[in-house]
Amino acid sequence: MRYIWQYDNWSDFHWQADKLIDPLANARFCQGSLLSKVRCFDPAQQSSAALTFTRQAQAEIMIEEAVKTAAIEGQILNRESVRSSVARGLGLPAAGLTYVDRHADGLVEVLLDAAANYDKALSAERLKSWQAALFPTGYSGLTRIRTGEWRGCEPMRVVSGPIGREKIHFEAPPAERIEDEIKRFLIWWEESRGNTEGLLRAAIAHFRFVTVHPFEDGNGRIARALSDMALAQDEHLGTRFYSLSSQIMAERDEYYRILEHSQKGDKDITSWLLWFTGCFKRALNNSEKLIADVLAKADFWRRNAQTPMSERQRKAVNCLLDAGYEGFEGGLNTRKYVSMTKTSRATAYREISDLVIKGILKPNHGKGRNVSYSLNWTG
Repeated sequence: MRYIWQYDNWSDFHWQADKLIDPLANARFCQGSLLSKVRCFDPAQQSSAALTFTRQAQAEIMIEEAVKTAAIEGQILNRESVRSSVARGLGLPAAGLTYVDRHADGLVEVLLDAAANYDKALSAERLKSWQAALFPTGYSGLTRIRTGEWRGCEPMRVVSGPIGREKIHFEAPPAERIEDEIKRFLIWWEESRGNTEGLLRAAIAHFRFVTVHPFEDGNGRIARALSDMALAQDEHLGTRFYSLSSQIMAERDEYYRILEHSQKGDKDITSWLLWFTGCFKRALNNSEKLIADVLAKADFWRRNAQTPMSERQRKAVNCLLDAGYEGFEGGLNTRKYVSMTKTSRATAYREISDLVIKGILKPNHGKGRNVSYSLNWTG
């Protein structure tokens, strides 16, 4: 088996441009359509109240991106912890958001740095700081790993299957090549900006970095952060209005399949570029619902920013907001509130009643044990 990095000058990729013309044009059309819709989010043209609204919208998209990019690697983050990390990272009110998770904090810090600081120079030190932020305890699960430094001399393989019958999907370049590979990558990163089609550059950065696989863990998350950074540079916009990671998560099996296929091929990466371009277009197409949900949540909190709520109440409300307009099946009731907030039935009933009085919740049809509640979206 020969991997792409075993070819001479392996990163001098080529592709079949004729196959990419139409997919690229379609993706760019969708991108332009979306960006024209979100011009109202330009901070330079907003009042302070509208700016807060925009930052709340940005927060909801960032939450989705963080949860999904972790999930691609099998890491399940608590959404409330991510919400708390994003609120602190964006300087939004964090009252009642006390779900502190150092792993969520680190991932959010990386995503914010990649997007908001897209014009800052990319360096080996910055990449290492991102990886260290992803693993604040120095552990990946129960395994101690190197953080803030390149991986060691042990072979780096992507495998699946039971012990003794593992299937090797990919083996990365040996450790002694990492330093030079990253130096070449960083030179390419600077020289390609403005000289390589922006969407293709984001795809190439992702593929090239994850093929080098310079760290013991976190390579996929950093590769996706690099794609986001390249897209931010292409759009000259530090705020994301779509979630590429959400779409990759929805297509995770195909994502890994096309990566493996391309990493075991020659230097023609047409298949990878076609898939990435298509995934990007599908992310844009799905952004309409995402933005609608984001704006609805942001507007809800704008209207209720001054409404006092306990930590338990805020958690329940956020769960309802995450469920969208359709809400929980059967609505929120005392039993579900107890399950979500780990409190007594008496406290649950009292706190739900308080939210009804404050206009946050409204009762659905039903009486006695059948009574349930939904969010009052219109205020």
